[in-house]
Amino acid sequence: MRRARHLVDWRNSTEKPIFYHTVSRVVERRFAFGPDEKEKFRAFMRMYENFSGCRVVSYCLMCNHIHLLLEVPPMAEGGLSDAELLKRLSALYSEAFLAEVAQELVDAREVVAQGLADEAYVKRIHERFTYRMHDLGQFMKGLMQRFTQWFNRTQNRTGTLWEDRFKSVIVEDGIAAKTMAAYIDLNPVRTRRIIAGAATARRWAVVPRATGRRHERALSGRSVRIKVMVPMRSIGTKAWGRNIGCYC
Repeated sequence: MRRARHLVDWRNSTEKPIFYHTVSRVVERRFAFGPDEKEKFRAFMRMYENFSGCRVVSYCLMCNHIHLLLEVPPMAEGGLSDAELLKRLSALYSEAFLAEVAQELVDAREVVAQGLADEAYVKRIHERFTYRMHDLGQFMKGLMQRFTQWFNRTQNRTGTLWEDRFKSVIVEDGIAAKTMAAYIDLNPVRTRRIIAGAATARRWAVVPRATGRRHERALSGRSVRIKVMVPMRSIGTKAWGRNIGCYC
């Protein structure tokens, strides 16, 4: 039975952001994420950051599941300007679509200036998009759906890719957020996916500036690349059955 997520008391604050540790697993925990898939997922993740106003503080992309530490700041008081809205939309939509929305906003502003409508007319145009911004559920929904569509198209498959709804845990800011970021970054270490002696930079587990470190985390005084050969289990397509270099 689907249950509502717990929402923190300050969710309607106009100042304090909320941090969530989110986890999502591939259906039947099959190995779906190789280097190409992880690059594409990361690209989509950045697109949705730019669109939504949320920020991925730390992330780890494993072969069959993902970890994100997501900061969800409140929408700015007074909302977005027309220019800011169009900039956000440019992360996901084509130039042709942006031109249509821009013209719609210009026309709406002119109607308001003539006294034929109030600001609510323009606000309704904004709300067609802003309800998907600064929101944990909408960020994860959009990201996971877009990746699934790309993955199914490239792998010639249909159906769900994810095991269940993503799981999320509320994280206090400050020390708790830094600790969780380190926990996420060390996920490959706990699962023993590191090859000793590898000396190139890690690509798929990142603790950024929020923890006071650079984007690549040094382990035992050196950066390591997490790379193992994983025999993939078939899910009904040939591509899912190949062996790949999996950055777990």
